[in-house]
Amino acid sequence: MDDEPVLESGFNGLARAQPALPASWYYDPAHFERERAEIWGKTWTYLCRAETLDGPRAFRTFQVGGQPILILRDEAGELKGFFNTCRHRGSILCPAAEGRLDRPMIACPYHQWVYDLSGRLRATGPMRPVAGFDRAEHPLLPVAVAEWRGFVFVNLAADAPSFEDTHGAETAYVANWPLEELRIGHSYSKTLNCNWKIFWENYNECLHCPNIHPELCELVPIYGRAIMARRDDPDWQAHAGEDAPHISGGLRAGAETWSMDGTAQGRLPGLTEADVAAGQRYVTVPPSVFIAHHADYVRTVKITPTGPETMELSAEWLFHPDTLSRPDFDMERITGFGTLVMEQDGEACEINQAGLRARTFRQGVLMQEEYEVFLFQDWVRGQLGEPMLGEPPESRASRRAEP
Repeated sequence: MDDEPVLESGFNGLARAQPALPASWYYDPAHFERERAEIWGKTWTYLCRAETLDGPRAFRTFQVGGQPILILRDEAGELKGFFNTCRHRGSILCPAAEGRLDRPMIACPYHQWVYDLSGRLRATGPMRPVAGFDRAEHPLLPVAVAEWRGFVFVNLAADAPSFEDTHGAETAYVANWPLEELRIGHSYSKTLNCNWKIFWENYNECLHCPNIHPELCELVPIYGRAIMARRDDPDWQAHAGEDAPHISGGLRAGAETWSMDGTAQGRLPGLTEADVAAGQRYVTVPPSVFIAHHADYVRTVKITPTGPETMELSAEWLFHPDTLSRPDFDMERITGFGTLVMEQDGEACEINQAGLRARTFRQGVLMQEEYEVFLFQDWVRGQLGEPMLGEPPESRASRRAEP
């Protein structure tokens, strides 16, 4: 890296064009396995809402970075995480996707080794005692679990830093939202034919918005200018005192939330006028999830790689129980709009993926407005131990916090 700055200092943007990641990183199977080990195996990954693990002995199973994971609540209701693997010969312990244990024990369905909910091996089924074997040396293999305000994350790294140390600055940005109180009202899932990084890159720029999202640009006028925030405009200081939505990044006049007609169905308790006026606020926890916060609901968007050129896109809409119980509550007005935007993004991402295998295309180039794409790609480089092209990235929250 030379001494010239990569990012502009007076506004959000790249100071000069930057090389994108190699095209092969989006389809090469060997590189995909490298990312699963070095990125998905060593970062905090979103799994589910805590409410879906309801009460002692509730469990759910997942695949994280190609690894089988078991999450459960012990008798005291505390979350525990383990590799979903018996220490005998490696059988899956819990084949079901979710459920509740009949007793405070986990029994391997293959040879009946039994573990308690702290992971200690308590019995080895019908096997006779044998010299050289000590139960204490064969507990379940743990994974780090964190519950942040009703969201459950895991980290497979043996020396995982705390979730708070890693993402505290980002999550503080939405402190007023009553996240613990919210409940899942609607879910969506779809397989996309694209590499997981393609979806993140699409999320991190709005150059595509005028062409791909006409309805969203009508709701959030600044997106119609192909930028995401006030300071993305090199001349933003000349308009620093203006609050018009196409300058500030807020919703169009009269709109209250992301919905088909822009109207909200109530307001979440605890929000300030500034929270509501922002229109949308994001918590971004790569590589697995971003969480969009609005006046009357919250939406999670989860990214799960399933192969070098495929991924699962999952979303959940979270509402306050009081909202869900309203007789006039119209969920489709909200979920229909979010689904529309995600479907549009999915089609764009699949088009992007389809062109990457052109024989002479080696890598793309990032332009001034694609500073967030650059920061994401540089994060990927750093996670893989590759030389990074810029300084450590600023929090996305700080860049999107403009009124």
